[in-house]
Amino acid sequence: MNRVLVDTDILSYYFKGDQVVVGNFEKYLQQYDLIEISLITYYEIVGGLLAKSALKQLTVFEDFVVENIVLPMTDKSAKISAELYSLLRQTGKIIDDIDLLIAGIAIENDMTLVTNNESHFGRISGLRIENWKKQGQ
Repeated sequence: MNRVLVDTDILSYYFKGDQVVVGNFEKYLQQYDLIEISLITYYEIVGGLLAKSALKQLTVFEDFVVENIVLPMTDKSAKISAELYSLLRQTGKIIDDIDLLIAGIAIENDMTLVTNNESHFGRISGLRIENWKKQGQ
C-alpha cells in the first residue's frame, strides 16, 4: 500500500462515520501511523465548517489535524497543477482549480490520491487514485 493523500470528500465521509471509509482508514493506519491531507483540503473543511458555524465539528477537525499531517502547497506543486490545467484545457476536460491544486500536491509527493471524485481526478494522467468509499480499497 502506497502513502496516500486524503481528499476532502473522503475526509468528510470519515467524519460522518461512513463505515466503509472508516474501515479503510483503520486498514491504512495499521501500516502508516498518520493520515496526510493537503493544505487545500484543510482550507475546504475549515471554510465549510465556519460557514455553517459548526464550531464543535471544527474543534474535532482541528484535533485530527494536530495528530496528522497537512502537506503544504509549494511552488513545485503549483507548477505541476498549472501544467495539468494547460493539458486539460487543451483537451477540453477542465476540472476545478481546487482539484488541480490537490492533484499537484499528490503528484509532487508521489502519493496516491484517495477520493470519491473519480470522474474529475481520473482525467489526470500520472495521478494514482483510490476510492475508499468503495468496499475493500
